[in-house]
Amino acid sequence: MQKVFDITHKVAETDATVLITGETGTGKDLIARALHYTGPRKEARFVAQNCAALPETLLESELFGHRRGAFTGAHADKKGLFELANGGTIFLDEIGETDPSMQVRLLRVLQDGEVRPLGSSETVQCSVRVVAATHREIRREVDEGRFREDLYYRMRVVEIRIPPLRERREDVPALAHHFLDKVSPRMGRKLTGFTNAAMDRLIAYEWPGNVRELENEIERISALAGHDDEAIGIEMLSEHIRGPGPGSAIGLSPPSAVPERDMNRAVDELKRDMIIESMRFSGSKTRAAERLGIPRQSLQKMIKRLEITQAELAPVEK
Repeated sequence: MQKVFDITHKVAETDATVLITGETGTGKDLIARALHYTGPRKEARFVAQNCAALPETLLESELFGHRRGAFTGAHADKKGLFELANGGTIFLDEIGETDPSMQVRLLRVLQDGEVRPLGSSETVQCSVRVVAATHREIRREVDEGRFREDLYYRMRVVEIRIPPLRERREDVPALAHHFLDKVSPRMGRKLTGFTNAAMDRLIAYEWPGNVRELENEIERISALAGHDDEAIGIEMLSEHIRGPGPGSAIGLSPPSAVPERDMNRAVDELKRDMIIESMRFSGSKTRAAERLGIPRQSLQKMIKRLEITQAELAPVEK
């Protein structure tokens, strides 16, 4: 992901056309917005269109606009998204779902920088940065004749591939805490963290729906949590994530939750001692996090959850 961020930062300063690839739910739209809002066009409009959401005729009208009387129901002139995004950025999500005729029109826009509304004989000049995205293996689509090769190379000036969550499991704890911090207050809950067993299961899970699935899982847990719950335990996870519990295959009752709570308490005490020792030795959260091998953000969350005071973290005077 650091490589993705580095490329995004460099390309955002330019007007290069970008193709973002990756599985559904990996956050391609967030990268597209980052390209716009950190670039020179950030003061202009950012418009987005999912190319798979509309049939070809409606998509053509949506992107390029139409003139009054161009088709049944066209009672007035309408500007397309390319005109509306003039000076800014247009994000074409799921570009791999477009038909060949639409691909020809998109190629002309990229080559000439102009669009022709439906029902018009005149073209309109547009200065628009194009960012496209697809979940498909677009090179294979080209080889099999379903996507135009010339459009592929026009779109792929710079390609940014976002890896699926299963290829970057080390990001799961930070993402899970981020989503929990965002959704827990909104749900009126006191949840501030996860038990070790719960986090282990979140990290081990394959996440076929990627980051979006993780966010939905945290939101579901928060919605169903009790008002006094402070940590997400393994029993709160969806069944397909936590896996079959002990005795589930033979109809036995689950074991008491007391041993898990006792173990978690012991682990929390160990974490507390390690954090205090590292902070006293290092003198700063950044160096302490490096010494512990965890992100600084995770260290801050643990200090808050474990209720470690500043006095406990202060260096011991020699």
